Amino acid sequence: MSLYSWIILATITGPLALSFDKRVAFYRNWKNLLIAILIVGLVFLIWDEYFTVKKIWGFNPDYILGIYIGHLPIEEVTFFLVVPYACMFVYEVLQAYFPKLKKQTFTRLFALYFTLSGFLLGGLNHNKWYTASACFITALLTIYFYYIKRKNWFNDFAFCYLIAMIPFLIVNGVLTGAVTDNPIVWYSDMHIMGPRIITIPLEDLYYNYALLLPIVAIYEGLKANKAVKLYQ
Repeated sequence: MSLYSWIILATITGPLALSFDKRVAFYRNWKNLLIAILIVGLVFLIWDEYFTVKKIWGFNPDYILGIYIGHLPIEEVTFFLVVPYACMFVYEVLQAYFPKLKKQTFTRLFALYFTLSGFLLGGLNHNKWYTASACFITALLTIYFYYIKRKNWFNDFAFCYLIAMIPFLIVNGVLTGAVTDNPIVWYSDMHIMGPRIITIPLEDLYYNYALLLPIVAIYEGLKANKAVKLYQ
């Protein structure tokens, strides 16, 4: 297997095995989750394919199997199934084990930060495709779901995002060259701001946010619809 494949396997193994924990019972929501991941994942794969073609980012052939769908290695396509699954597992675990944790103050600061920083960084770097797209999308999603729709689950999303940053930094660190001579995933310096968390472009924080938030929204919407039907 390729190094990228091993990273994918390591990412999914724990969450998948623990999905049958009685208190969380994550497996019961697999259908809703799969729908949410496929809808959002398709959008991100199109984004990913376009940026790969434009050489805004790319993949080191030394660390992949060499099987492609379009211009994307099979590992990258799998990434958009595995990483959201792992993040949503964290989301459900936090809801199950910390249901009464007060998060309102943190969520207000969280939403304010990503709204203001998204617009600021996107505006200052409007000529850098990755920075501008990831940051602006993050800001707009935050405004819609937190300030306009006022979704109650946004509190849980904010808490999940914070906790999921730990495995996110590990996985993305490996992908961007923290433990290898060359990165598995490389970025064009012309389209990123420059600051990195070890080897991870700062934009990845916003990209991950923009990936996870709409998945949570669709997932929660499907769960709510199911609950309504049960009580009709």
